[in-house]
Amino acid sequence: MIARIFVLLVLMIILSDIYIDRRLLRRKTRYLWWQRLLWWTPGIILFVYTLVLTFSRDFAPERIELLNVYLFLFGVLAIPKFIFAVCSLLGWGHCRYHHTKNNWGNLVGLLLAIGQIYIVVYGSTIGFRKLDIRHEDFYSADLPQAFDGYRIVQFSDAHLGTYRGKDKKVFERIVDSINAQKADMIVFTGDLQNMSPEELYEFIPLLSSLSAKDGVYSILGNHDYSDYIKADDVVKVANEREIISREREFGWTLLLNENKTVKRGNDSIIVAGVENDGRGGEPKRTDLKKAMAGVDSSSFVLMLAHDPRLWRKEILPGSKAQLTLSGHTHAMQFSVFGMSPARLMYREWGGLYHEGNRAINVSVGTGGFIPFRFGASHEISVITLHKKGA
Repeated sequence: MIARIFVLLVLMIILSDIYIDRRLLRRKTRYLWWQRLLWWTPGIILFVYTLVLTFSRDFAPERIELLNVYLFLFGVLAIPKFIFAVCSLLGWGHCRYHHTKNNWGNLVGLLLAIGQIYIVVYGSTIGFRKLDIRHEDFYSADLPQAFDGYRIVQFSDAHLGTYRGKDKKVFERIVDSINAQKADMIVFTGDLQNMSPEELYEFIPLLSSLSAKDGVYSILGNHDYSDYIKADDVVKVANEREIISREREFGWTLLLNENKTVKRGNDSIIVAGVENDGRGGEPKRTDLKKAMAGVDSSSFVLMLAHDPRLWRKEILPGSKAQLTLSGHTHAMQFSVFGMSPARLMYREWGGLYHEGNRAINVSVGTGGFIPFRFGASHEISVITLHKKGA
């Protein structure tokens, strides 16, 4: 992960330190050698830390805490200085062009830097521990009468490796909140792990305790495969087999390009699940045709697809699934006044979206590879199905 953007990170660390050192600190009447050393020390530490992390064989180091500490330090030390340096430089350019003396860029940069530090500290502490329960209603004329009022609880993107240790209690509260909804069905839409199945071990009792009248249905997300580790194919295959077997040991119904029928008396609905729609070099495992095999065209279909982009790409044109449940976006774990940078990448990134009489619900997740959330809290979706006109 760090290796991919090593040059950018190093430039942000070094250039901002050089600018502030040369343009501001050296202009002090007494800028002693030890003060200069004190100024440069955090940058030197971050540079060495960055260098060490680039040698990780996998997407992230085995001890994920090392990455989390690094990102926190980078967020409170390097990024604020970079923001300040950019604002100061722009302000200096404005002064030169307009022949003025007061560089207001310094003040603006200072305020933005303080704001950046607040965002990182809040998002890494209080923000990461907040949980929202979002209620949605979906109406369909195709829904069998017996399923009118049927309640589905969706959670997604748990990334359990991030919850190990002191944050385990946060996930315990999430599980308690899911069970408290007394749902007819619980659905998990992928990314149970960060990189490997061993992250699940201490959570096995918790995950097995999830309970609903018609059970728990799940699919795999991009992190549930072995695309984030560098290992022999034998190890990768073993890891993928293990997470599949683990989810089934929890008592979950894991759908791998397949479907199941849920009955209420003489009525029934179909729950179908597709595998991950490989993006960014990841292998494409989606087989929508296989997932819909044997499904009658008049059936009400609940489709589980990890990446919401698959909805417009394949599900809408290639199936009659009335309601799709997805995750994956995390809302980029950042939102201000309902605006998230995720909307630059995803047309549907968080919430319930309609296209005619069909819809997709995108969960912003209950976890994250990085323990940070600002304005985009962990989320449980409670979706109630209604017979249209009932």
